[in-house]
Amino acid sequence: MTTPVVSIAYHSGHGHTAVLAEAVRAGAADAGAEVHLIDVSEITDEQWETLDRSDAIVFGSPTYMGTASGAFHVFAEASSKRWFGQDWKDKLAAGFTNSGSKSGDKLHTLQFFQILAGQHGMHWINLGLHPGWNSSEASEHDLNRLGVFAGAAAQTNVDEGPEAVHKADIATAEHLGRRVTDTARTFSRGRAAA
Repeated sequence: MTTPVVSIAYHSGHGHTAVLAEAVRAGAADAGAEVHLIDVSEITDEQWETLDRSDAIVFGSPTYMGTASGAFHVFAEASSKRWFGQDWKDKLAAGFTNSGSKSGDKLHTLQFFQILAGQHGMHWINLGLHPGWNSSEASEHDLNRLGVFAGAAAQTNVDEGPEAVHKADIATAEHLGRRVTDTARTFSRGRAAA
């Protein structure tokens, strides 16, 4: 059985999203993946090639003004070279984001990632968790404390640094990394059996 290759293509403006990227990396590595962290604001030709050979690409960006950061949008537009050749068709995709507000229109960023993946012919992997922190017996320390289904969402106060990323949001991002790796392994077995 081959080891799934998972790449995390992300941008982090102030370090908060980088904490989440590292958490996705840790979860994927824990599940047995070969993992690559790729900062899309300084992506190299070699890193583009790593994305091309990946089984799964996890997109990550802060949510600024209701969408992914400008640096991530530049990367997404540059990925059109892969779109022409359908180079990423049938790869797996997932996403994560952070903003200062509890909602912060993070869903729009995740939907942007979903559309990008769809245009590339990729298969979207959702978070696969029930919402946390939504009953009188729940707590802010629950996985998926913000109740997002499309991907991993985090909230960090705007006046605090990366060290303040909520532990539950980090754990949720780790869960996403494990889920993507497990799904990539399942897809690989299915392809081998076909």
